[in-house]
Amino acid sequence: MRQSKLFVKTRKETPADEVSTNAKLLIKAGFVFKEMAGVYTLLPLGFRVIKKIEDIIRDEMNNVGGQEIFMTVLQEKQVWEKTNRWSDEVVDNWFKTKLSSGTELGLGFTHEEPIARIMSHYVSSYKDLPFYPYQIQTKFRNEARAKSGLMRLREFSMKDLYSFSRSKDEHDDFYEKMKHVYMNVFERLGMGDKTYITISSGGSFSKYSFEFQTLSEAGEDLIYIVDEEKKIAINKEDYNDEIVRDFDLKLSKNDLTEKKAIEVGDIYSLGYKYSKAFDLKFANEKGEDEYVYMGSYGMSPSRLLGSIVELNNDKDGILWPESVAPFQIHLISLVKDDKQVKVVEEVYERLKNSGFEVLLDDRNELRAGEKFADADLIGIPKRLVISEKTLLDDSVELKKRNEKTSTLIPINEIVELLKQ
Repeated sequence: MRQSKLFVKTRKETPADEVSTNAKLLIKAGFVFKEMAGVYTLLPLGFRVIKKIEDIIRDEMNNVGGQEIFMTVLQEKQVWEKTNRWSDEVVDNWFKTKLSSGTELGLGFTHEEPIARIMSHYVSSYKDLPFYPYQIQTKFRNEARAKSGLMRLREFSMKDLYSFSRSKDEHDDFYEKMKHVYMNVFERLGMGDKTYITISSGGSFSKYSFEFQTLSEAGEDLIYIVDEEKKIAINKEDYNDEIVRDFDLKLSKNDLTEKKAIEVGDIYSLGYKYSKAFDLKFANEKGEDEYVYMGSYGMSPSRLLGSIVELNNDKDGILWPESVAPFQIHLISLVKDDKQVKVVEEVYERLKNSGFEVLLDDRNELRAGEKFADADLIGIPKRLVISEKTLLDDSVELKKRNEKTSTLIPINEIVELLKQ
């Protein structure tokens, strides 16, 4: 991609009402455009990043047996009335609308009811189970206070996987497996070292539920770190002696460290609530009908995008982890002579042909300092600079975004050295 052709440019200022670090940097660097509070458009750079986040999530869901689907945003009133979740008194963040005929519809904020209804048409035997459908889809929630940039949105992307099991034991096995799958995702996103599995009260479905919290001063939650090695913590208000006893934690509140954290994922045991509401049954090996045991597993690529920026930035801009960076290499040209420009073009083509994702800063109207400032703001992991000075040594200057020093490397060895 040539930077001169990139759809958006970097900005010097951010919207006056924007306070979060992630939104300020993503707007300034040209990754997103703020439409309104809690609603952001993904621009080309932001779209590239979120697709990489989604691909990591998709890969891990597929590895555990997930099958991807895509459900509708528009939701029928009667489907949600079966579980009493259409009522605004029960769910206070619905976006609702009407057809021209007057029929009420909602914009999905989650999909337990729809997927249970769908499955009731396809599950009849124990041989049909277990089954793990998931989707990566836009959700809508009428947040009273949309804030924290991309971490609390009214319109956002969500990966929601639903498990359909033949028994609680079968569900529990998969549920435990998903804890590790989620941690794999966070490791690949470069945030595994700061992410904890948190134990909290499970509400009406199970005694305990589990969330995944990433340490950050931008977080809205307070957690107590229990075990640094096992990455276990206790979402503050849920701390009690029963949790300590049940999980054999052997510590008191005074032993713990309180930290701010961002909730980056959650997993829930749903039991039989939705399968009973939609008569979702299967015939067991004896031919007897049983209800399907359900679970749900949520993770928002939008929130992860914001969280990654909160964890990876400095005074100059973003520092993307290599796994989700919009490009792997930022190639900056500081030459104008036709012969030297030709060398830049040759390097650019060679890198692309070798499989590297390259953003070429070919903007002739900018000074070197302006190009470097933009490069730091955008935050691509590796920067290659070609100038008259480097060409005197038939070299390019390599600098990593998270390092202060640079190195000269021979032009004819670029591909081999970068692959190493």
